[in-house]
Amino acid sequence: MKDQLDISALMADIGARARAAAFELAVADPATKRRAIEAAAEAVWQDRAAILAANAEDLALGRDKGLSAAMLDRLTLDEDRVAGMVAGLRAVAAQDDPVGEVLADWDQPSGLNIRRVRTPLGVVGVIFESRPNVTADAGALCLKSGNAVILRGGSESFHSSAAIHDCLVRGLRAADLSEDAIQRVPTRDRAAVQEMLTMTDTIDVIVPRGGKGLVGLVQREARVPVFAHLEGIVHVYIDKAADAGKALRVVLDAKTRRTGICGAAECLLVHRDVAETIGRDVIAALIGAGVEVRAEGVLSGIAGTVPAGPEDWGREYLDSIIAAKVVEDIDAAIAHIRRYGSDHTDCILTEDAAAARRFFARLDSAILMHNASTQFADGGEFGMGAEIGIATGKMHARGPVGAAQLTSFKYLVVGDGTTRG
Repeated sequence: MKDQLDISALMADIGARARAAAFELAVADPATKRRAIEAAAEAVWQDRAAILAANAEDLALGRDKGLSAAMLDRLTLDEDRVAGMVAGLRAVAAQDDPVGEVLADWDQPSGLNIRRVRTPLGVVGVIFESRPNVTADAGALCLKSGNAVILRGGSESFHSSAAIHDCLVRGLRAADLSEDAIQRVPTRDRAAVQEMLTMTDTIDVIVPRGGKGLVGLVQREARVPVFAHLEGIVHVYIDKAADAGKALRVVLDAKTRRTGICGAAECLLVHRDVAETIGRDVIAALIGAGVEVRAEGVLSGIAGTVPAGPEDWGREYLDSIIAAKVVEDIDAAIAHIRRYGSDHTDCILTEDAAAARRFFARLDSAILMHNASTQFADGGEFGMGAEIGIATGKMHARGPVGAAQLTSFKYLVVGDGTTRG
């Protein structure tokens, strides 16, 4: 009971300090916020040896816990990934500040001038698992959008996240901003997560980043609004009018570039007219790249495939595994995706513009792609510098959640002694 009380008190204090910092940050000068993010980027690069040492400690613990290869890949930092983190911070710093942006401006016959302007959400809670770079991405995006943030990383990335968070705090200090603007929950105790989910007085939105277990827990139990996606069940459909070379390149990249991210392809749908040509070549290439292909129908006759079962449809593998099946036509592909997809990211490979338009119109995933790898489902690749997550809901934010998506709006109404009468 004492430990629970201590966690409650800890989280209440973090929340109160975040709320106070959010009021300050909402009116911070854009140049000041930019200076803080740039200083944080410089600190990350200067401290890369310490960050990598902390990450090595996390990786050793992860191996001892028996984390899968995909999970270990998510957790791993090297100098290139640290450089990517730094580039992301600098890209966010260089973006236009969204706070105060005028979204609409009009005059009413009554004489009123009305403006709709962007305003911060307030306090964002980010609960994430193994990817330590989320610490930097979330901290920078929340700061840029004028929001305070409470970061609760998973036990797997505990040391890495702490080292990165130290750099973000140094950035705040360099710009004379409150260090409470970016706080990290300093405990592995899962009771801290339960507390965050009910902190309606101090947290305005929760963003979970992690596997189905974590996201499902947050969506079921949160009393605070949630931006989330439960799974990235990503489909790639090879249309009868697909270009063979493009299909081969895109599918291989979509599956094998990084298998443990939410934009990795998990199901391949092949039009029956090209199953024995393009489909066969793509599947052979996947097998050659070390991917286990769980195939159905005519595709199961390709050497090296294994039979697909009912449980393979609508499944997020996050591993070197992909399900594959032949479909009669584009409408059958659309029907399959509607049934088994997760509204995250889906792709059509075709040279037929009408087919691409049909695919785009009849599916409502947060991200739809034409002749492009689903691994581009990433805020950095969308020009946002970084992302705090991919939202698959239909309220407020959809797709990559960058700085602009971490704002709401308010109306500024100006009269001249105007009365309604």
